[in-house]
Amino acid sequence: MTKNKKQTSKSVASKAGRILRDSRYGKDVKAVAGSALAQTRPNKK
Repeated sequence: MTKNKKQTSKSVASKAGRILRDSRYGKDVKAVAGSALAQTRPNKK
């Protein structure tokens, strides 16, 4: 099985974070936003 090497961009991750904090969105939209955040690169410290 091959690995998916695609990563969510910083701009999409930022928008997904805003969606998760906003109470106006439903759980389906938040599930997609959470999935996008799960595919981001971890911060290097």
